[in-house]
Order: sequence, then structure tokens, then C-alpha cells
Amino acid sequence: GIRGLRSIQETEEGFLLGALTTWTDIVDSDLSSAFDGLKQASKTIGGIQTQNAGTLCGNICNASPAADAVPNLMALDAEVKLKSLRESRSLPLEEFILGNRKTARKADEFVSGIFIPRPGENAVGNFEKLGTRSYLVISIVMVGVVVELNEQDEVMELKVAVGACSPVAKRLRLLEEDVVGQKLNSIEIQPRHLESLQPIDDIRASASFRKIVTPELLKRAIQGVKQK
Repeated sequence: GIRGLRSIQETEEGFLLGALTTWTDIVDSDLSSAFDGLKQASKTIGGIQTQNAGTLCGNICNASPAADAVPNLMALDAEVKLKSLRESRSLPLEEFILGNRKTARKADEFVSGIFIPRPGENAVGNFEKLGTRSYLVISIVMVGVVVELNEQDEVMELKVAVGACSPVAKRLRLLEEDVVGQKLNSIEIQPRHLESLQPIDDIRASASFRKIVTPELLKRAIQGVKQK
């Protein structure tokens, strides 16, 4: 039934977040440290009332470029589960959100949940958000990361996505490739790492401002995992 869609289920393959799972459910869950970024984002979504009633699936279906859950879910390799009377199917989140307020959901489909493949045992997530205040604000730029380090604090794997700097949040795959083997405190963000972003001028910030602050926000998000 409908109530069954409010759940967090663990399987051998990963985790299924039901369509009615709220922000508060995520915050209160015992999900691993790989989900720390998603938990941080969940704490900044509106006020407590919104967190108690609002859902992750609602956030992704709204398809706002500034949806706080999306970069974190992309960094977790999230897949969107869709159902209709005809079929059930899954789409990577990157393929589900097509643009500003546009998704790949067909007219007769509903989103039944979000699947997260099981993260690495030592993976740690982090989230950085820039806005005019800490809460009750639409993000100017936000970054979600999931990082795995070895004992020498060298990056074994990085997954990172940036939101509010393009019509759809973007994974920075060139950056992900370049930092493997680097010490966490020596990572530098290069202009070529950000070429896929398409920031705009809007009421919250200019495109040029977003370009300036994004590298610093990326470094904070990546290097901040060591403090967890």
C-alpha cells in the first residue's frame, strides 16, 4: 500500500528509499557515512515542518536546478525507480532529470523510490551549500561528494556533483579521474574540471560569481570528509 512507500530498505545490492521517505527519515536513519552529505542536505531543506512532510522523491521530481538532494544522490550513483501498469523500470538520476522542471517520467508513471547501490565500506559523504543564509534558502551553489581514502589520505575514489550551476546538476567526471591517488590536502580544482557547468545570472547570484566560488566550495566539500 501507500504506507509501504515510506521506508528505507537494505538489500545485498544497496538501499531502496521509498517514494514517501521524508527528509527527517533520512536524518534519523542509521545509513552509513557515505550518506552523510545527503543527511546534511536534509537538515537544510526548509524548516522542520518541511523536513517532516517533504520527500526526496518530491525534490527530484520537481527537477529544480537548485534541488539540494540531487548532487548528493548523483554522488551516490542513485537510480530512480518508475512504475506504471505496463512496466517497471530504472533510470540513473542523471538521465531522469532532463532540464529545468523536466523529467523522463512518462504520463502514466509514478516514482516508487530511489535505489542507491551499496557504497564502499570506507566511503564518506559531504555536502557544502552556499546561500544568503544557512537555512530556508535556495542555494546559489552546492556540492555533494562521496570519497574513499586509503590509510595515507590518498583518494581511492571520488564522486562529486555540483548543483545550481547548470539546468541539471552535473557530475564532474574529469575531476573524479584526476584526483585518484592524490593526497586529500593537495587537491587543486582546475578550470577544465568545471567546463561542463553552465551557470546563469539570476536573482540570487551572477554567473561570474558562481564560477568564482565553485572551486572553493568543491575543495571544502572534498577536503571536509577528513573532519568526519
